[in-house]
Amino acid sequence: MKRLTRYFLEGLLVLLPLVATIYVIYAVFKKIDSIYEFQIPGMGFLLTIVTITVVGFISSNFIARKLVGLMDNLFAQLPFVKMIYTSVKDLIVAFVDDKKSFNKPVLVALSQTDNIQALGFVTRQSLDHLGLADKVAVYLPLSYSFAGHLIVVPRDRITPLAADSGDIMAFIVSGGIATH
Repeated sequence: MKRLTRYFLEGLLVLLPLVATIYVIYAVFKKIDSIYEFQIPGMGFLLTIVTITVVGFISSNFIARKLVGLMDNLFAQLPFVKMIYTSVKDLIVAFVDDKKSFNKPVLVALSQTDNIQALGFVTRQSLDHLGLADKVAVYLPLSYSFAGHLIVVPRDRITPLAADSGDIMAFIVSGGIATH
């Protein structure tokens, strides 16, 4: 019986990540396809990828960049829209733009008395504009989530890490399980 239970758990370890990944990919394709109402599986997904790429190509043009700038300014002035638009845009820019925001991994001492530390990313070296000259902003991603916490800590409580940002993010998001 013990061996049977062990086989079951090993099977679960193999199948669960595989099935979950396939299901998520299937669900994404199905959802995008349902938006366009195509009968060919994956056609809606392909159309979405092509559309995003074409918009990226067009917006790299000088004139289109001006129009995107005007749209940014318009959305940044509308009360409720501003909050959503700028938050989503800043998050996307943090991961995609050439000036990635999560490129300075650090170890943060959360307490001066206890030896409790957290892994995070310095997102802003200077908080002078908030009247916090000796502090830095550190983003602490949550495990198994895209959410996180922004904390403000004294500069002397962070230790820069000589590690790849992507590896640190994977380690945090996986709850410390990822090894590379």
